[in-house]
Amino acid sequence: MIQGLTYYKDAKKNDQIVGLMHPVLGGYPVDSIKVVAAFDVNANKVGKDLADAIYEKPNNTKVFAKVKETGVVVQNAQMYDGIGEYVKNTIKVSMKPIPDPVTVLKQSGAEILVCYLPVGSQKAVEYWADVCIKAKVGMVNCLPVFIASDPKWRRKFIDAQIPIIGDDIKSQVGATIIHRVLANLFLDRGMPIDRTYQLNVGGNTDFQNMLERKRLKSKELSKTRAVISQLDIHEETIKPDDIHIGPSDWVSWLNDNKVAFIRIESRHFGDVPMHVELRLSVEDSPNSAGVVIDAIRCCKLALDHHISGPLIEPSSYFMKSPPVQFTDAIAKEKVEEFIEQYS
Repeated sequence: MIQGLTYYKDAKKNDQIVGLMHPVLGGYPVDSIKVVAAFDVNANKVGKDLADAIYEKPNNTKVFAKVKETGVVVQNAQMYDGIGEYVKNTIKVSMKPIPDPVTVLKQSGAEILVCYLPVGSQKAVEYWADVCIKAKVGMVNCLPVFIASDPKWRRKFIDAQIPIIGDDIKSQVGATIIHRVLANLFLDRGMPIDRTYQLNVGGNTDFQNMLERKRLKSKELSKTRAVISQLDIHEETIKPDDIHIGPSDWVSWLNDNKVAFIRIESRHFGDVPMHVELRLSVEDSPNSAGVVIDAIRCCKLALDHHISGPLIEPSSYFMKSPPVQFTDAIAKEKVEEFIEQYS
């Protein structure tokens, strides 16, 4: 839950921060973001200061900074379908009292809620979307649970006069963005995509959770949409059996490292076959953190200018399953125009 973004009129736009697309966005530098509330169901985290909770198991990403005490205590929350079959023995569910999240958000002064629940948490994400509407706070939906791209929820956020960016966060340089860029390269060069796959393995609880195939459906759909949309834009087609995109397995010792394998089969002049294969290795969590930081600040710009409903331009650039798909080059142009317009 984010509150208190401070505007700096004279902040330098050219100050570089490694891995961040916009060191200053719309007058808001990174350190203008303040966390004022946090929720979890993990007994290792609930009741602790956020600065301590983020290091608790099963978190296993690389530690690159020591966070000072924040004064924000992690609150217990409703679980719904947030804990899957394959992680229920990994996460001990907190038995502490569950406060009313709407009251917590209002009392904390939160303006934006970042939803980063496990894949497949359909009921839980819808619950938090409803909490945002009742508390009148903006939402950044990082999950492949379709809220911003769903007409029913779109109307709810418009009626509540609050913005939402979604759905399913797109990492800075991850498997999806690389796959999309390669697909556009082939199509721009007049070469059809006959067959393609993207296989992903990792060792964090996100991958462990996705061993439960029924929870994986929305993730596979979101990642497939992200690539298929580029073919649609180019008015190309591919048979469903000739494309496979989605997480494949959990390898515990990889920890937060994600390894992706991408293959595209095509033909160049004279229908002569060719293919490209790529292997990507990346720390999964920080790979999306910089994108979320930009999404938060775009959501704040929308709040500043009383813009409600799904934010088309930021969603198209930051998310895999936005309400409207563009090529990444066009999406970047549109989000820059959005930032410039509302700065």
